[in-house]
Amino acid sequence: MLAGTVFGQIKKQFTVEDNQSCQNVLLCVKANSGNCYIKPSQNPEVLNVFSNQSENSYDHKFRQELKGKTFEIRLNLEENHSEGLSESISTRFFGSSDNETVDKIWKMYLTNAKPYFLELEYGVGNANVDLSGLAIKKLKINTGSADVNVGYTSSLENQIDMDTFVVKVDLGSINVKNINLSRTRFVKADVGFGNMSLDFSNKPLLSNRVKGSVGAGNLIIILPNQETPVLVKIHDSWLCSVKMPASLEKISESTFANKAYKANAKDAKNALTFDLDVSMGSIVFKESNP
Repeated sequence: MLAGTVFGQIKKQFTVEDNQSCQNVLLCVKANSGNCYIKPSQNPEVLNVFSNQSENSYDHKFRQELKGKTFEIRLNLEENHSEGLSESISTRFFGSSDNETVDKIWKMYLTNAKPYFLELEYGVGNANVDLSGLAIKKLKINTGSADVNVGYTSSLENQIDMDTFVVKVDLGSINVKNINLSRTRFVKADVGFGNMSLDFSNKPLLSNRVKGSVGAGNLIIILPNQETPVLVKIHDSWLCSVKMPASLEKISESTFANKAYKANAKDAKNALTFDLDVSMGSIVFKESNP
């Protein structure tokens, strides 16, 4: 429902009350521009949306429906005068003197009392996703030209084990911090022409399998300390660039491992396993700072 509580120039746009019949929330958010924030909340509402935009600036497509025990919420924030594809690409590569996108703010608060299936899609602009202390069953983030930061600002881990952690970037960038706090067992990462950084620097809480592909963009992976078993399989081409730290030694064709993995290959606990494809871009593995 719409509400009108004002906090300075920011006012509440949507509130979705909790439905006692639901056990899960499927939240799909699509925003084609602006500065978007997702933050945890201790409020009972499953979604609160605040913005400094007027109803005339955006076409809000909002739908909510209870399907079985899952509460489906779909919110599409589409700017009335949005950029076309060619304009978006030009803005990304050549910049723009128009600062209107920077001034458009969307703040979304999720309750920590319900588990979520979270699907986020961003066009241009910036997005900051703080998952601290939430209960995310599955996460999927797709960015076109937007720059997206994902992490756990309060260092509070996911309340439950996450099924899959999916991130995809076309022209923009995605920076993921403290993936270990997501408690996921499977990470899928796809890079087109943009940039992605995945931070595994802290010891994983569970064994992680990472499946990734890089087209013409760049993927940076930050590894945990050398006590964590790490295995890397790379499918590359002569057009790409792959950089490995000294701690990863080649053990077979296109396969690398550290000493911790080689010593406990059969029953390596909390291991990180990478299966990566790269065609024209670059993959860089970095060791975390001590």
